[in-house]
Amino acid sequence: MPEPKVTVITGPTASGKTALALNTAEKIEQNTGKIVEIISADSRQVFKHIPITTAQPSTEELNRFKHHFVNTLELNEEFNAGDFGSEARTLIDRLFSEGRIPLVVGGSGLYINSLVYGFFEIGSDDKLLDEKFKTKREEIYKAKEEKGFEYLLAELKTHDPVTFDKMKEIKERRVIRALEVFYVTGIPISVHHKKKIKINFLADMYGIQMERSELYAGINNRTEVMLSNGMLEEIESLKSKGYHYRTHNSLNTVGAREIFDFLDGVITKERMTELIKQNTRRFAKRQLTWFRRDENIKWINSEGIDLKVTGVE
Repeated sequence: MPEPKVTVITGPTASGKTALALNTAEKIEQNTGKIVEIISADSRQVFKHIPITTAQPSTEELNRFKHHFVNTLELNEEFNAGDFGSEARTLIDRLFSEGRIPLVVGGSGLYINSLVYGFFEIGSDDKLLDEKFKTKREEIYKAKEEKGFEYLLAELKTHDPVTFDKMKEIKERRVIRALEVFYVTGIPISVHHKKKIKINFLADMYGIQMERSELYAGINNRTEVMLSNGMLEEIESLKSKGYHYRTHNSLNTVGAREIFDFLDGVITKERMTELIKQNTRRFAKRQLTWFRRDENIKWINSEGIDLKVTGVE
């Protein structure tokens, strides 16, 4: 029996992914008579309390189709691409077994790679193992404070030269993650990456493209709309409860960072708005660079997908 196809819609922020996903889901239901459920591949929309800041689908949109991985986790919970890939694949298998059709939409490249191609997943239901990771992570941060980040780089180069050599850009979190995996498991993260992960479906991937001027204009306009809808107040409420992007990775995202800096008196309100627009445009550019490396993505405009091609008409 052939593997089922899963339609994946991606593209840069503010390109119309949500609207296209809803339109596609409606067409699939009309053509197949089967129920469609939407799986969000967005690393920030998965968190609660920030629906405006993360441009989550509206209540009306969420009510049209069942959504997964939207407004699900508390801000202090940890969730990564490996977690998403594992949980989303299990969900997809279940939906197909129940005669439903999954539709994936989102702009987080790592999440989509994890789901579609398999991605390093090291997690456990064993709380003892989870505690070991937490303890080791704290030890690594302490070593960084006492000996400096260069010491961590030297450790990584010694224990996992493959990962070290593949790093085009040195990022502290990636270095620390690689070290904690080696220290706890005794196996370099580069070896874990090579483990074969079983994927029971074929991904049919579509990326939304548009003129850069149109995309940037849309980003600028959406920023103004989000601020008018209460994005600043949303973050201000969280700050009053002790949340901050410096202490909660879930809030370390475009929009939230700039608003926190304004609330902290670091920048003016006018500068805050300018930076949100500017940093969102830069983020969109990085997303496009990431997705254009994937030759399996078919580029389309935001008007629609030819369902005859997807095999789910």
